[in-house]
Amino acid sequence: MSYSLKVPETLFFKDDGTIPNSKYPLLVYRNAFSERNGPGAEWLERRFAANNWTNSWRNGVYSFHHYHSTSHEVLGIYSGKALLHLGGENGRKVNVQAGDILVIPAGVGHKNLGSDQLGIVGAYPDGRSWDVNKGLPGERPQADKNIAAVPLPSTDPLLGKEGGLLTHWLL
Repeated sequence: MSYSLKVPETLFFKDDGTIPNSKYPLLVYRNAFSERNGPGAEWLERRFAANNWTNSWRNGVYSFHHYHSTSHEVLGIYSGKALLHLGGENGRKVNVQAGDILVIPAGVGHKNLGSDQLGIVGAYPDGRSWDVNKGLPGERPQADKNIAAVPLPSTDPLLGKEGGLLTHWLL
């Protein structure tokens, strides 16, 4: 099993008044690993855990705009494809497929607009607990305080201590 050392795409999203988003870019590693289906899910779980991104799960992406205020998140796609709306209503629609990995900073909105046989492993740095915010009135300013308190991860979920978010999140 191998993975690609490609430089990730970086997507920046500004606070739209509803979804806070982040000063850090969302990272998209395209075709980052070769395994698919069950073996792909197992590979992602092992790789993420080896880089201290744990508290993992297997499922998909909610079909409503949401963000996490208590943790960053990684999504590794081991099967299928999806059209994701990233960054909230004023954000960007991005096609993703098996082999892609997304590193989503705390506060950045994401929503599934449609998918086909989508399988995802999600995980969190240091196994952090996560919440679900929908951009509803009353969520902020507490969500903003939570996001500001989320520490930067010490490793990238795919690349470990070399590159990835360690390069792109240094401002």
